[in-house]
Amino acid sequence: MVKFRGIMPANLLPFTADLAIDELAYRKHLRWLADTRGVTGIVANGHAAEVSSLSREERTRALAIALDEVGTRCPVVAGVYSDGTQEAVALARDARAEGAAGVLVFPPTLFMWGAQVKPDMVIRHYAEVAAVGLPIVAFEYPPASGIGYASETLARLAEIPQVVAVKDWSNEIVAFEANLRALRATGRPVAVLSAFTMSLMATFLLGADGAISGMGSVTADLQAELFAACQKGDLDGARRINERLEPLVRVFYAPPFVDMHNRMKEALVLLGRIPAAHVRPPLTPVPPPERESTRRAVGAPGLR
Repeated sequence: MVKFRGIMPANLLPFTADLAIDELAYRKHLRWLADTRGVTGIVANGHAAEVSSLSREERTRALAIALDEVGTRCPVVAGVYSDGTQEAVALARDARAEGAAGVLVFPPTLFMWGAQVKPDMVIRHYAEVAAVGLPIVAFEYPPASGIGYASETLARLAEIPQVVAVKDWSNEIVAFEANLRALRATGRPVAVLSAFTMSLMATFLLGADGAISGMGSVTADLQAELFAACQKGDLDGARRINERLEPLVRVFYAPPFVDMHNRMKEALVLLGRIPAAHVRPPLTPVPPPERESTRRAVGAPGLR
């Protein structure tokens, strides 16, 4: 039985110059993640993998590569990114057929037009994906996006037996704590996995059960050390690790936010973990000044 807790990086997906999946680089990246102490799972086909630019066939292929490369050592969760419930169900079935340990269900962008006041839409979407039979991680977006679920809706989602975790990207510490309290109050063992990477230590200290993070593709080792220190109550140690993470947090999440994973790819190139930082349109390459900022952040003490 997979335990949805600890550090579960969302892998970046390397591309070749012609923007095909770079399988050799991808496999190397996956091995580094799976071999990192404290990593308890990997999320494929998430935001960090530029999932919106992948065809259904490419998503199936990317998941198959991940499962082949590290699936015997590390649970692999598949992202289900779709604006339609029927397609989400089909993607979940693909994930089950490949052997994924679970699915991370993204909110349809349609929800930004008022689903916050129609929670039955949300419940129905998840219930139909749940019928596939895989464990589900529900993806909570920032309330300001219009797609984030109210705490009460998350508590209702927790009543669905297949919902075993929530990836909380509320990105606002008051909302994060309210969600955490609402989920704990249900009495169900639903893990709360922080995606609040800009303030990860705070969420760990509040009681998050771990993290799902694209930044984990670069700093899974430090995130695991931070989580362990917070679990032990070692606040001084946690602060030291948090200070080591801060230069990269500042660079990765600088405006425009849309470039965060582009910058993370540049960091992996600088660290020698992937050969190139190609991204698919509509994303654009990181300009030289930002590449230099990333180089300085990667060169800060504590990264390896």
